[in-house]
Order: sequence, then structure tokens, then C-alpha cells
Amino acid sequence: MPKRGSLTDTTAAGSRPIDSYGLLSDCNSAALAGSDGSIDWLCVPRFDSPAVFARILDPAAGHWLIAPAGDFESERRYLPGSLVLETTFTTETGSVRLRDALVFAEGQRHHDLGLDAPHELLRSVEGVAGSVDLVLELAPRPEYGLVRPLFRMTEDGGRTFGGPNQVVVRAGVPVEVEGPTMRAAFAVSERDRVGFSLRWSPIESAGVEATAPDEVAARIEDTAEAWSSWEAAHDIYDGPHHELVRLSSRVLKGLTYRPTGAIVAAPTTSLPETVGGGRNWDYRYAWIRDASLTLQALYLGTCSDEAENFVSFMTSSAGGGASADHSLQIMYGIGGEHDLTERELPHLRGWRDSAPVRIGNGAWNQTQHDVYGELLDALHLYHEELGELHPEIQGFVAELADAAAVKWQEKDAGMWEMRGEPRHHLSSKVLCWTALDRAVKLAPSLGEFGGAEAWARARDEIREAILTRGWSEEKQAYAQSFDSDDLDAAQLLIPIVGFLPATDERMRSTIEAIATELTRDGLVLRYLSEDGENADGLAGSEGTFTICSFWLVSCLAKADELERAEALFDRLTGSANDLGLLAEEINPESGEQLGNFPQAFSHVGLITAAWELDQARSKQ
Repeated sequence: MPKRGSLTDTTAAGSRPIDSYGLLSDCNSAALAGSDGSIDWLCVPRFDSPAVFARILDPAAGHWLIAPAGDFESERRYLPGSLVLETTFTTETGSVRLRDALVFAEGQRHHDLGLDAPHELLRSVEGVAGSVDLVLELAPRPEYGLVRPLFRMTEDGGRTFGGPNQVVVRAGVPVEVEGPTMRAAFAVSERDRVGFSLRWSPIESAGVEATAPDEVAARIEDTAEAWSSWEAAHDIYDGPHHELVRLSSRVLKGLTYRPTGAIVAAPTTSLPETVGGGRNWDYRYAWIRDASLTLQALYLGTCSDEAENFVSFMTSSAGGGASADHSLQIMYGIGGEHDLTERELPHLRGWRDSAPVRIGNGAWNQTQHDVYGELLDALHLYHEELGELHPEIQGFVAELADAAAVKWQEKDAGMWEMRGEPRHHLSSKVLCWTALDRAVKLAPSLGEFGGAEAWARARDEIREAILTRGWSEEKQAYAQSFDSDDLDAAQLLIPIVGFLPATDERMRSTIEAIATELTRDGLVLRYLSEDGENADGLAGSEGTFTICSFWLVSCLAKADELERAEALFDRLTGSANDLGLLAEEINPESGEQLGNFPQAFSHVGLITAAWELDQARSKQ
């Protein structure tokens, strides 16, 4: 559906709907481009680098606008099989087509996508009909808006100086520079084509040049072909939701940091869980929590290469961190960094004044015992698909299993990273059971490191504790923690990890309790958090959690409730934006997407739910 806009709408930057943006990626870093032609988020050279454009978090924090000078309607799409964004603007006088891409190295194809990235953002404007007056406004503001660099004019653009890095800009039209901002006004008629390029480099790199304006369109087309070559080699899902799964697979690829294989939870920081709230977190890191489900989604929607890189990253990052007297870290930087110390950026207003804006994530030093199950489940899948484990991985598996056999008896922060008092979270117990169950299955492949008998004993002890202390008679459901009556959507993982079948009487009751008491307008909350200062240690509330709703789809499908599962799946996919992108949460009242965007976990949930629906249909 066309979106209406005008140049004056740009004054509302920092408050545009989160789902009005599209993702650009070069598998090293990411940008968000709005339906109004403004790129309001760009981090280079890595996903977690300080932003050069951050207008999504503050109107003064940097952007790059190319848009019609007056009123317009816009429609957009990704070029087939790619993350190259095409926006068509229509005005009273004509229409133009804008293509945007974070480009790959020239000629790159298939599995090499993202290696030796040039860190270059290209934009091409092409006249479609009539003539359209356009404006360009480029305001780089490095370090999340702290730096206001000056432009040194060049023959066809400019080069910034000031701050820790520089950008080189080339434009196919005359530009003017005023302090830290470049501007242009120009007209494009039918069959005209104008190119623009912006290339980042560290300040110590001298003489870096951006793509010439007349070569921009071809370089964007080359990047579109690179994406298509990857998808052609990875298009293995053939179910009825083929296009949705293909797009979600591309999103996961776009959120992959190719140099290491890490997959970020999202490419953004501090997009809030409620408007004006303080639940604003930096998601530009790799979580072990996400590992097993992400790995499954990669196998279902793509092929083993990205999965193998991800497993390699996780095991190398976490290696040496598992023992009975040392808790495994729950998340890592995309280069394998361990210290992700959290701090606030008080100079930024936040999206719709949702402060504080945070970088880093304090959850990195929390104790969460679910990670043992998530990582061992991933390694089990890795082994089944890819074969023999290296000796160092064999030892690491044994360390993880031995730790889970001890740690399951201790309290922790739970998989939702609650900042209140530690509890005996049931999801952590279930995933410690998962860790030991997978370790027992892996034991024949572990050589001298195998300990199947001891692991099986501990696994069975955990099972008994979950079945007795985890059940709430009041709720007739498996509860959030031992001896509790609180509900938690994490218990939808019980049939997903194979602890109990979805058709088990108590599991059916749990699914119904969550579907009845833990939903808002049919969408699933993680847990109840609506009473000011909550048990999770945070003030305020949050929206419905998209992956939890997809987990409910999977559980309903597994429980032979196919009609309900399909209806909820359609509802969720219908909440995606016009490009098919999903954020972390959905506001159940307004339907607006909330939280960091796009969210890898939400697209993981879509892929796995689509597969579960396929499995359920095949049984009919």
C-alpha cells in the first residue's frame, strides 16, 4: 500500500514508526532506510560500531535524505532475492525510483558475501515518468551524534574531517556544504539516472575513494546479483510459506557478521519495548540463548554454511568458560568480546523520547543456566548434520554437560534476563535437562570425554524436579519457577526441546493457560509485567513478544490444533511491515511494532513455526 509523505515529515524524525524502516546490510554492518527516503541509522564498520547516522534515536543525530521536494506517495520492495531496497516516489509531476544498498565487494558471490566489505552505502535515483524535483540532505554525525564533522569540498562531493573516522561522499549532482551538512536540489526526468556514494574509513586510512556516480547503479545491481546468488544456493525450503521463509532467511543472513559467523539479535540499540518506557537495550551482540533455535532456522531455511560458522563462533567465544565453579557467559560481542559493559548516552532523546539510550548490555555478566541447554542443543544439531566433532569440541561438550549437572540446582536470572532477585526458573531447569539429554546422545562421539551414565542420572533428577516442583495446581500449568503460580511463555519450549510432547495432558493444559491468561488480543506476553516495579526488577511494561507468539503457533501445531495455529501464524505475519520485517514486540492495542528492529529471534520463530505447520499438515 502506498505511503503518503512530504519533505516536512522529516522534522518528525526520531518518532517515525519503527516498522517504517527497511534493513540494508553488507553482512558486516547495517543501515535503516525509511519509507520517506531518509537513512536514519548506520553503524560502520561493524554492527556494534558507533553510529554515523542515528536520527532514529534523536533528530539531531545524523541522517541522509533523498526525497521529492513536495508531497509524494511511496511504495517499496526488496529486489528479488536480495536486501537491496527499492523505493518508488510518485508526485503530481512524475515518479522516480530510489535504490539503496550497503554493497559487497565487487563480483562477490555465494558463500563469500561479506568478506572484505568496502563499507560503502550507495544510492541511485532513476526517472520513471515525468519530472520530479528532489532534495538531498546529508548530515553525518559520528559517535551517535556527538561529533559534527566538517566537510572539505571535492570535485564531485566532499570528505569529512573531525572525529575518529571519515566519510567520502560523491554525488552525481552539484552539492553545497554548510558546516557539517551537505545539501542539493535537483530534478530527475524519465530515463535520467543519478548516483550517490558514501564510503567510510578509519581516520588513519588516507586516499580512500568512493564509487564514481556513473558507476553506482551497476554496483548496486552487482550487489543484488550477489544476494540472489546466495539465495539460489540456499533456497532449500519448499513449503507453502516459501516467500516468507526466504525473506526471513535473508534477514538472518543480513544480521550475520561474516568475518566471525556471529549473528546479532538485532542491528539496533534502545528501540523501546513501550513508548516512553525505559526498557531500552542494545541488541547488537550474539546471545547463546538464541543459538539452538537460530541454528535450526538456518538449517530449515538456508543450508549448513552459516550454521557451521555460527557454531564455530559460539564455541570459540565460549570455549574455556564452562565449568562447575564458573558460569558460562550468556552473550558475546560479534568479534568474540566478553566485556560488554553497559552505559547510557544522555545526549540522545531516544525514539519518541524513550530514554535512556544504552550501548553495551549489562546482561553479559548475569547468571543464566539455560545457556547450557541452548548451546548443547546447537552442538547436537551441528553434529547430526555435519559429522565428527573435533577433539577440542568433544572436551567442551563434556565441560558443558558437567556444569549443567551441577548448575541446575542453583537459582539464576532466567532466560529473559530478569534484573530482580534470582529464582529457580523452570525454563533454566528444562534447558539444563536439554543439555544433559543432548550430551547423553553425543556421548558415543566424545571418546574419552564421554560420561553418559552420570549425565543420564542428572538428567533424570532434573526431570523429576520439574514434574513435581514446576507444576502449579492453581494455574493447572507449568509455572515460571519452582513452587510458583506465575505463568511464563518460556514453558512453550517444553515440547519444542522434546521434554514433553505437546499432546501430554499437562502440556496441553499449560498451552491453554498461556493462550488464555498470558495473551493480549491473542498475542503472547513473555510474563506479566504490568504492576510498576516488577519481579523482573524493571519498571513499566512491555508489548507482546513476537517469538513467544510463534512458539505458541509451533505448540498448537504439535498439539494437532492446526486451524488455531494457522490463524495465529497468519495474524503474526500480517503484523510485519510492507517489506516483511518483524521487530521484537507488537503493541497489542495499536498493532504497532516495538523494540529493536528487525529482530533475528522473531524471524527465527517465523521459520520454525512455518516448518511445524508443514509437519502438522503432512500428518492429516
